[in-house]
Amino acid sequence: MHSHDEDILKRVRHIEIKTRGLSDEIFAGKYHTAFRGRGMSFAEVREYRVGDDVRDIDWNVTARSDRAHVKVYEEERELTMMLMVDVSPSRMFGSESITKKNLITEVAATLAFSASKNNDKVGCILFSDHIEKFIPPKKGRSHILMIIRELVSFKPTGRGTNLSEALRYLVGVNKKRTTTFLLSDLVNSKEDMPKFEDALKIASSKHDLMAIHIFDKRDRELPDVGIIEMEDSETGAREWVDTSSRRVREFWSRGYEERTATMLKLLTHNRVDVAEVATDGDYVVELIKMFKRR
Repeated sequence: MHSHDEDILKRVRHIEIKTRGLSDEIFAGKYHTAFRGRGMSFAEVREYRVGDDVRDIDWNVTARSDRAHVKVYEEERELTMMLMVDVSPSRMFGSESITKKNLITEVAATLAFSASKNNDKVGCILFSDHIEKFIPPKKGRSHILMIIRELVSFKPTGRGTNLSEALRYLVGVNKKRTTTFLLSDLVNSKEDMPKFEDALKIASSKHDLMAIHIFDKRDRELPDVGIIEMEDSETGAREWVDTSSRRVREFWSRGYEERTATMLKLLTHNRVDVAEVATDGDYVVELIKMFKRR
C-alpha cells in the first residue's frame, strides 16, 4: 500500500473514532426526536386511551362512533439521509488549524454515523459548479467509511459553486422524501442566484432540507497585514489588496455580511433550518441547537 493511501486510511480511521463518539452525543435523543414523524406511515385507528396524544385523534371516526379514536402510526423502516457536500475550491480555505474542507468532512461523518445508529440509509452528492459524484444511499459502517474516504481524498474538477444544479439533482435522484443536509460555505456564483431560488423552493417542498453553513473568520474579516496578493479560489483571478486600509477591510466585511444575509434569508424563507458552524467553533453544539429548533 502506498504511503498516500495509508495516510488517507489513517485519517478516515481518526475521523471515524472522533465522530462516532460525537454522534452518540447527538443521537442521545436529539437526532431521533428531531426527525420522528418524517418517516411515519398511517397504520390503523383504535379507541383513545389515557395518555394518548390528543393531536392523534381521528375526528371523523370519533364523530361516527361517538367514542374518541386515535390514529396509530408506525415508523417506516426505510429512512434516507442525503449529504449534499460542497467540494468547490473555496472549501480549502481556513485560517485556523482546520480548513473548511476538514470541518465539512467531520460534520458529514458525524451526521452519517447518527443516521446509521438509526438504521437509516445514507447517500452523498458531491458538487462544485456541477455534480462531481453521486454515492447512492446504503446502510452500514463500511459504506459510511467509503463516503468519508471520498470526502478526505476527493479532487474536484470544477472551480466554482452551483447550488441550484446540486438541488435539482437531489430532487431528480430521490423520488422518496429524504432528510438532506447541505454542507457548504454558501459562496454561490452570482449568475446562479435566480436559479438557486427556484431550485430551493422545489427541493425544500419535496425533501426535509437543512443547511450547515461552514465559515472561517477570515471570510468575514481581513487581517491588517499590509499589501498582499489575493487569489479568488473559484475564478483564479489575482489582485493586490491593501489590508492596512480600514476602508478595504470594511468593504470586505460588508460584502461578506451582505452575501451571507441574502443566502440565510432565502433559506429561512423556504423553511430550511440553518446551523452556523465556524472553523474555530464547536459544531456539535450548533447541530444540537438546530435539532432543538425543529
